[in-house]
Amino acid sequence: MTYSSNLPSATTASTFPTAHKQIETFTEDPATELAEMQLRLNRFSELGIRLEGHEVLDDIADDMAQRSGFLYSMVNGFGEQQTFLGLHNPSPDAGYPIVGRTMSRNHGYCPEVIQRKLGLPLPDVAASPRFQSNPVVDAIGIQSYFGSPIIDEATGLALVTVCIIDPQPRTLADATRLQTIVKDTARATADALKIKTPGP
Repeated sequence: MTYSSNLPSATTASTFPTAHKQIETFTEDPATELAEMQLRLNRFSELGIRLEGHEVLDDIADDMAQRSGFLYSMVNGFGEQQTFLGLHNPSPDAGYPIVGRTMSRNHGYCPEVIQRKLGLPLPDVAASPRFQSNPVVDAIGIQSYFGSPIIDEATGLALVTVCIIDPQPRTLADATRLQTIVKDTARATADALKIKTPGP
């Protein structure tokens, strides 16, 4: 889905979208979605968060992958597209696809986490008709996903998501452990980015 956006002119060209740009949307209310996107971009600018790779967040993603045993892990900033501020890929010689730093706004499962502002544990995506097919699922062969949002207290928006994905399904018995790892990583990421989140 795409939507033509007439957003305010940029104060920082590298941060804000240009007017009349075609931006992909993933909700049934694209006007609200794009307004929230602009608020999110403004907040990134206020916090000094650049939508690009960050070494400290790559280290956080590496740690999350090691703790979970998943092949891929991401710290995902949501703007005009999904940008992996932190990224862990499998070894290039392992024979698995290598994920780049950016992805369409409506691909994968993180858009669902952004919209609902809640964690999303999918130990076996094939078990859920709603989630079993997706461009990224089909391209990488994802069979399990665990994601958690980072909610900004100032705006109430999910600014960032933290997730792990893998081509092997996981058991329901292991789901709690894996989602706890993702939640813990979300807290560490919020601290690293200086995003103040709502209290428990």
